[in-house]
Amino acid sequence: MVALDAFAFVFVAGLITALATGVGALPFFFFDSISDRGNVALWGFASGIMLAASLFGLVDEGLAEGTPAEIAIGMAAGVVLVVLAHDVLMDAEIDPKEYEEADFKKLVLILGVLTVHSFPEGIAVGVSFADLGLEGGTQLLGFTVPLLAVFMTVAISIHNIPEGTAISIPLRAMGVSKWKMVWWAVFSSLPQPIGAVAAFAFVRYAREFLPYGFGFAAGAMIYLVLSEFVPEALDTGRDLPRGGKPVLAGGIALGALLMVPLNFV
Repeated sequence: MVALDAFAFVFVAGLITALATGVGALPFFFFDSISDRGNVALWGFASGIMLAASLFGLVDEGLAEGTPAEIAIGMAAGVVLVVLAHDVLMDAEIDPKEYEEADFKKLVLILGVLTVHSFPEGIAVGVSFADLGLEGGTQLLGFTVPLLAVFMTVAISIHNIPEGTAISIPLRAMGVSKWKMVWWAVFSSLPQPIGAVAAFAFVRYAREFLPYGFGFAAGAMIYLVLSEFVPEALDTGRDLPRGGKPVLAGGIALGALLMVPLNFV
């Protein structure tokens, strides 16, 4: 039986990643805007982090727990779920500038859309905590925490910062107050602690599905990077030299290099 304090610990880890999204709004306390080059670099940096964390962390750990076929099945399931969720909500895409004037029904719809984007990242955090309390981790606040969980929490937190910036740009243009921009940025990632707890509970009570869980989280995140983050960066950088591709590639490389230590987890 998993103790409640373990669930609380995982929830806090997921909440940290959500709060990190609010950091993306902080530059607007000091600057009126962020250049397209800066935004492309941030998206590339976040993409590199997520790709490296998925491949070096989740896939590698999954292979230690199961077979390549199990990982592949999990990855395919992750991609399919994100694709289907997008199809269901295709006509309900919400622009961040609508947050400020949303009523309750609109907020529920917004949360549904955000869940599609944020939930897989929460799942990645929860799955990485599968060995919480078991031998082989590092001591943190009285818990034996898997090193993979530490890296995934840090990686997703860093990745969330440019997402918070992207959300804040249209809100800034509307004249929304700075602290409200921070709140809406955090709000956009609130599904993450919920997803973290749900995934943690699943892999702890159904340990035989752990390889599929690692694959699922990796597949969902890699798909989100390739289908959303990279296209978003290219769209933002379309007026830059060579369409911003060199800046994007540099950001991806820097983000991937930051996560190289995952090879040693």
